[in-house]
Amino acid sequence: MSEYIDLLQWPAMAVTLFGAYWLASGRPERRMFGFWMMVLSNLMWIAWGWSDEAWALVLLQVGLMALNVRGILKNEHEAHR
Repeated sequence: MSEYIDLLQWPAMAVTLFGAYWLASGRPERRMFGFWMMVLSNLMWIAWGWSDEAWALVLLQVGLMALNVRGILKNEHEAHR
């Protein structure tokens, strides 16, 4: 099982880059997609960090996920103005 978790870092990295690309969009719906991709990447990094006992990485990803959720809420609010 740990072999599969070790492989998780590569798709997590790809999802992070993919999400960051969409976050830079000027369109709210594309930014929203980017935020959700970033939340997915946060969860992937948390799973990988937990299995590797990389606690600083886990805490970083929890903090970044909170910021991404904040971004989702702000983006949603701006889209309805």
